[in-house]
Parts: sequence; C-alpha cells; structure tokens
Amino acid sequence: MTKTIGYRDWRWLTLWWHHFFLLWSTIDGQTRYSIPEELKQGSVVGNLAKDLGLGLSDIFDRKLRVASEAGEQYFSVDAGKGELVVNDRIDREALCGQSASCVLPLQVVVENPLQSHRIEVEIRDTNDNSPSFLSREINLKIPESVAIGRRFLLESAEDPDVGSNSLKTYSLSKNDYFSLKFKDTKDGKAVPELALEKPLDREKNALHQLVLTALDGGTPVKSGTSKIIINVLDINDNSPTFSENEYKVSLKENSTKGTFVIRVTATDADDGLNGEVKYSFGSRTPDFVLSTFEISEITGEIVLKGELDYESFKSYLIYVTAKDKGTPEMEGHCRVHLDVEDINDNVPEITLTSTPSPVREDAPSDTVVALISARDLDSGDNGKVTLKIPKRSSFTLKPSYSNNYELVTSGPLDRESFSQYNIEITATDSGSPPLSSKKIIPVSVTDVNDNPPVFTQPSYNVYLKENGVPGSILYSVSASDLDFGENAKVSYSILDSKVQDVSVSSYVYINSDNGSIYSMHSFDYEKLKVFEIRVQAKDQGSPSLSSNATVHVFILDQNDNAPAVIYPSSAALGSLSHQRMPRSAKAGHLVTKVTAVDADSGHNAWISYRVAEATDASLFTVNQYTGEVRTKRAVSEQDDSSQRLLIEIKDDGEPVQSATVTVSILLEDGLHEPILDLRQKAVEPSKKSGRLTLYLIVSLASVSVLSLVTFVILAVKCIRNSRSSGSCCMRRSDCDDYKNPNRNLQIQLNTDGPIKYVEVLGGDMLSQSQSFRSCMSPMSEYSDFTLIKPSSTTDFREVISVLDASLPDSTWTFESQQVSRELNNPLCVCSLTRFPFFNYSFSHFLSVEGFVFICSQSCRILSQYDLYLKKNEIIFNRAI
Repeated sequence: MTKTIGYRDWRWLTLWWHHFFLLWSTIDGQTRYSIPEELKQGSVVGNLAKDLGLGLSDIFDRKLRVASEAGEQYFSVDAGKGELVVNDRIDREALCGQSASCVLPLQVVVENPLQSHRIEVEIRDTNDNSPSFLSREINLKIPESVAIGRRFLLESAEDPDVGSNSLKTYSLSKNDYFSLKFKDTKDGKAVPELALEKPLDREKNALHQLVLTALDGGTPVKSGTSKIIINVLDINDNSPTFSENEYKVSLKENSTKGTFVIRVTATDADDGLNGEVKYSFGSRTPDFVLSTFEISEITGEIVLKGELDYESFKSYLIYVTAKDKGTPEMEGHCRVHLDVEDINDNVPEITLTSTPSPVREDAPSDTVVALISARDLDSGDNGKVTLKIPKRSSFTLKPSYSNNYELVTSGPLDRESFSQYNIEITATDSGSPPLSSKKIIPVSVTDVNDNPPVFTQPSYNVYLKENGVPGSILYSVSASDLDFGENAKVSYSILDSKVQDVSVSSYVYINSDNGSIYSMHSFDYEKLKVFEIRVQAKDQGSPSLSSNATVHVFILDQNDNAPAVIYPSSAALGSLSHQRMPRSAKAGHLVTKVTAVDADSGHNAWISYRVAEATDASLFTVNQYTGEVRTKRAVSEQDDSSQRLLIEIKDDGEPVQSATVTVSILLEDGLHEPILDLRQKAVEPSKKSGRLTLYLIVSLASVSVLSLVTFVILAVKCIRNSRSSGSCCMRRSDCDDYKNPNRNLQIQLNTDGPIKYVEVLGGDMLSQSQSFRSCMSPMSEYSDFTLIKPSSTTDFREVISVLDASLPDSTWTFESQQVSRELNNPLCVCSLTRFPFFNYSFSHFLSVEGFVFICSQSCRILSQYDLYLKKNEIIFNRAI
C-alpha cells in the first residue's frame, strides 16, 4: 500500500520548488518556464518579450526568433503579443525518457544588434501513460507439489511517466490460492511475485486464470492489466537457480562482433532430465537486445552479435531464463545489466544557430556576424569541443555560453578586395586521439560607397574638324567605380563653364549613361579654335562621390574660306578698283598692291597672286607672294591709256579657294593731273569751255590747300600722341561725325616694300564727309600719305571679320611669347591705337569699330600671316 501525499504536503512541496527555481534563475541568470507536457498547440508558455525586456516593436524590427537545441521547433513567438507559445505536441517521455528532470533549453535570437538569450522550459510530467505489460498474457506452469509460500516471478509493468505519475503498485484478482507479493531490486523497483497461499490439487483444479493489474499514482489513476494463466503440473519440484539474481558487466562500444560478454550459470537440484538446464533470453526481451546479443543454450555464454553505440544505448538490461528438461519444466530467472563504455568515435558537429548576416564593409570591430554552437555526441572529455578559425583572419570567435560562440569582425573589411569571406571553422574534441571537423561559413560583405568613379585618364585631347555635322559624336569618356550596385552606377554630366562668354552646354551635350559627348552644332575654326569641357562622373551612392576630367577639344581648320580682298576695295567704285600711274613710269614701278587675307590657317591661309587676264600682259606683273603690281617694262606712248588687270588670288588649301579683283589703271601724262571720273574714259578737252577749266583749277587749288592744312594739323597731333618710333601719325579726332557709331569703315594695309602702316577709315552712312587716319613712314619710297574715301556700301564688321579669325583669345598669348623667345630675329610689333570716341575693350574684337596698327619699320608682312594678341600689341608671327 502506497503512501499518499496530502494537500498541505503538496503545497509545501510546490513552495519549495518555487524558491528553488527562483534561486536557480537568479544564480544562472537565465529565464526559466515550467509547463506540463501535451499542451495544445498555441498554449501560452510565458510573456517572452516582457521577461527579456523587449518591446513589441522589437519582435518585428529586430526579427526575434526562437531556436531549439533539441532539433525540433516546439515553441514559437506570438509576434503580436510577444508571448512564447507551444508550436507542436511535446511528449516528455520521448524527450527525456525516465529522467527525473526534463528541461528543454531554447535560444532566443534578436538582430540589429545581434543578441542571443538562453531560456529553459521545464516539461512537467502529466499522467498521460497507463502502465502496460509487455505480454497481454502470462503463462505459468506450476507443479502441484509446490509448497505453500512458494513465489513465482511475474512480468513487471512499465509506465513511461515519472514521479507520482509512474507505476506505484499492483493488484491481483480475488482467488483462494494465490496472493500478490513484491520483491525489491537494487534499483528500488518492486517486482511482482505470485505467492502460493494454498496447496494445489491438479485433480480438483488444473487451470487457474487470474488478472494482474498495474496502477500508477496519477490523478486520476490509470492502470494496465495482464492475464495470468496457471497450468498445474505434476511433480518436477525444483527449478533452476542462478548463482546471482543480477549480473553486472561493461563493454566498450567499439567491441567487434563475437566479443565475449559474460557467462551466466544456473543449477537444478533435481536429477536426470529434471536437472538438465538450457539457457535462453526471457520471453519479454526486446528486439534490439535480441539483434545485439546471443546466448549459448548449453553454456549460458552471452556474446556480442551486433554493434554497440554508446550514443544510442548507454546500457542494456538482459533477462535470462534457465529451464530444466523435467516434466513439467521448471525455470529460473536472472538479469544481466550491461554498461556500454564510451569511446571517442563521434566527430564534433558545428551548427549555425543563425544564418550569417551580410556585414557592411565599414562595420566596426566586434560586429556580430553569426551565432555558432558546437556539440559532440560523446561524453566526458570525448565530448568537450573547442572551435578555432585561421590566424590573420578578419573575423574571430567570441565564446558566449556552453559551447556557443559569436562570430565577430576583428578588423577592417574591404569589399573591393574581398566581397565574400569563406571562413573555415575547425571543431576539435578532447578525446584521445582527438577528432575534428571543419565547416565553411560564407559571409558576404555589403558595399559602402567609398570609391569615387575614376576616369581612364585625367584629361583627353580631341581633334575635331570644323564644319562637322551637328549631333555627331565628339568623344566618349569612360569612368569606372570599384563599388557595387548603385554605388558603382556612373552617370556623366558636363560642369558649367564659359566658352567665349557662352555656357559650354550650348556647344555640346553628354549622354549621362555612356559618357558619349555630342556636338550641338558645327564648329567654325575661324571663330573657335580650342575649348575645354569639364566632365563629371558621379555614382549613385549615398552620399554620392564624383571625379572630374577635362576634355580639350581642338578644332582643326578646313579650307572653307576663300581669300578676302582687303585692298583695293572694289566696293567703293563698283566692281572695279581704279589706279593712276604716270606714263613716265619705269620698269619695276609699284602701281598698287593687292592685299588679301584668308580666315583659314596654315596651308589653307597661304595666298598667292597671279594675273588672270590683262589688257597688255607684257606691261604689268604681280608678285606671287606680296600682291605688288609693278610694271614689267617702261610705259610707251603706244600703250593704251586705260589698262585693266584681272588678278586671281588663291589659297593653298584642298580644295583650292580663290577670289578675283579687277584693277583699272589709268595712264596719265602728269602725276598730279586730276581724275574727274574714274568710271568713264577721259573725254576730249577740245570740247570743254574755258569756264569749266577755270572751275576745275580753282577747285583743285582749294582741295590742295585744304589737304595741306589738314595734313599739318594731323602731323602735329600725331607727334604729340604717338610713342612709337619710325612713324608719324595724324588723325582727325574732333569731328562730330565720329560720334555716331553707325558708320562705314575701310582698312588699308599699305605695304610698299616693308610694311609702313595700317589704315582704318570711317564715314557716316548718310553723308559723304571724309574721315581718315593716315600714317607716314620716313622710309616710304614716295613719302606720301593716302586719303581713302569712305564708302556707303562697305560694312566695317564684314571687313574686320576677316582679321578676327587670326586673332585668338588670350589663350594664344603664351604661344606668341614662346615664339618671341625662340626666334632669333626681332618680331614685327604693331601697337594698337583706338579712336578716342570709342569706349570698347580690345578683348571684344568684333565690337571695336575703329582701330589703328602702328608697326615698326623692320616689319614685312606676307600675304599669309598669323596675329597673336599680347596686351595692347599685335604681333605678326612671320617677320623678316
């Protein structure tokens, strides 16, 4: 009869356990819950978020999850309430067997930052299993001669529950012959035995049927039954008896098949067949024992038949039966308790508690990347595991608790060097010899925008022919970024800058995706020779990084400009240029000089002159390079007084561009004879009246006097204002007509031999009043000054645009200075003088509508030349 526990005893016991777990939780620093087994799915274990000090938002934000070290996921977290709930059926007996304590360790993992907490859930036993017998029916054969009080061993029932819910007692159905007794074993269990209370009489009753009931201590009580069938036999009244009721033996788990285990011995006091004993395993021996061991029927030797595995079965309980050959058979029983000794035959296992998190390349040291646990199925030193990673790694292992580690960063990372690390972790146990295993843990490094785009070269030189098709590609720049994804995606743009006071975006545009630069329109070398484009490459990172490169665009000249005639200007008197020369002129006499310029450069601007047509080809010639028209021979009386020359001017480009000018020469008997009409041939004087002649003489005298006075005034002013040597200039500066900016100007380059002057002349479009500036050279062949009449049809801007192509901006100043230093002979320098009534800067060359070049006497300008700007001077690069 078992002792029951009262209400007060249970209350005291519960209070004791409460203080015990509270003390344990305080010491261990872990959260512990206690639940009964077999709870329904969704049952609440406890408020995990509250107990761990986490808010409900942390469950989502920090991705709280629960990992079970048992392998099965018995629990989960209710994301809405933060409660730990049962996720699957929990069978305590399957988890812990007959162990008195059943604690399921759990690991709670939260991210951002990565942390882990260890909690334990105690699984309390419930009375969910009834006691059961291996055999539903027990057959006994008992001789009738058995004395009163003889006991017969019965099969024990098994109850998987523990504690008060386990097997407590047995009961036997009511009968007159037998009672139930108990035999205590070394493990404290009571084995039921059937005791004979009254002599048997086979003749009265040869068969007895009883019911053996096994009862547990649960509430309500559960039971199991087995039917006992007793056959009363005739006399063989001695059963075999073993030397020991229980044998103990140990065997290493690596023992080979056929290894001797133990020999059991039983004796029978009877003689003959009743005393001969044969051995066998008990009828209730489990199959896994029968497949592992075998016993000799004759000798009782037990040998190893299969393989032992300490991790599967640490011990075996083998029931052995010895039967005699009497009639009826008598049998004896014993137990063999075999302990399996562990050897180091299991390799340590490395388990990832959490999937490795990608780590930023700028992550600081000790950033947790993954949680790792290690275990070894062996026991003792064979089950002690240590983890190592290679030296000089960017990661290290940081122990946390009971074979759990944190994989953390130990130094700076660089995704551009290693985008992924395959970390080899080695687990080694402490067995002899030690066993080890390795596991590769991949850790990817996420990109940080720490690399700016890099161009293939810091600057590019692009050579582009002028007059290209608008929209054509100029060049393609390329930049690469060592980063990844959006951080490496490069877009291109043009930084704002000025080209001739205009935004560079008006000239070109760039494809932001591939860096191709396209022209917005065609380029004119004569207006723009070089410009630069600052290209920026920017990635899409945050914050974005960028780098710049400079594209130097050089416009290459094409022969797209025909030579332009500067002097003589054919527009003044229609399509002809009229010149006078005396009939007394000798061979080599300078009649005039045709001056033309070509807006192109290089060979395209080299100009040559030739006579295309002539009234008398034997009388005049033109210098191929200077354009000077001279007489080839002396003029004779037979020569026609009106001579006409068609001079062709060609450049040296490909294809050749050309222009023509017609020069009409009037041969006169006297140098100072007036020209009355340059557009008509001279009329016979015989028909003029005397009064007309008088008017002409008076007019000529008036004009001569007026010209002399004007010349004197201009000479005085020129001497006062001019600082250049070798020339004297006079100008009329107080004329009201100059105050009007809308006027027509003409330029004349007088190059009688070495260059002496450059003339700029202007006049009001609405009047014919003369405006002039004349420069004299002391070395002039004729020491004359020239008055050039203004023209109402000539636009100064058209004339000056021819020269503008040869006047680059300040970028070319350095080149001119370099040329000045490299040339041994002195350069031809012409100083710039502006009219006082214009308030324009020379840098805006096209805006200047009046200017004068005063050059040194050593200058000799060719028909093709380059001009370079140097402060307020014009330098003719080709000087002699």
